[in-house]
Amino acid sequence: MTRTNTLPLFTEEASMVTIPQYGIRLVRESEFRYANKKITGAEAVCDLLQTIGLHEKATEEFYSIYLSTKNDVLGVEMISRGTLTASLVHPREVFKGALLANAYALILAHNHPSGNVEPSNADKQVTAILTKAGNILDVKILDHVIIGSKEGYYSFRDHSLI
Repeated sequence: MTRTNTLPLFTEEASMVTIPQYGIRLVRESEFRYANKKITGAEAVCDLLQTIGLHEKATEEFYSIYLSTKNDVLGVEMISRGTLTASLVHPREVFKGALLANAYALILAHNHPSGNVEPSNADKQVTAILTKAGNILDVKILDHVIIGSKEGYYSFRDHSLI
């Protein structure tokens, strides 16, 4: 058995690794003009989203509306664009922008291109999941509004589902 006189720690150079350093920013991609900055209910949500044409979209789109403590709109973000009948929504994507915008509360909204505003079981499940996640993060979910057509919408709050 042979022994070496030096420790391995001093005979080999330590290899260097590169560690990325990140910065996180909220970026304004665009803007639109709207008559009122305060959200007072589901009808106001419907009116706001008609401004961007959500009621005319051929595929489902899911949005978060960021609100201040006084229900002033801080911003609107499209979370996902889906198919004719579905849109993929995950809590991580919904709350990422809300936390960066320092939102006190959110209103969730999506469209049903069919025009039928009745919530599906999937709509109810995702609302329950997002409400629980909001409670953990201390970001309130005030409503989830389904936009069907120019005249039609469904409010989870108005139907006591939130």
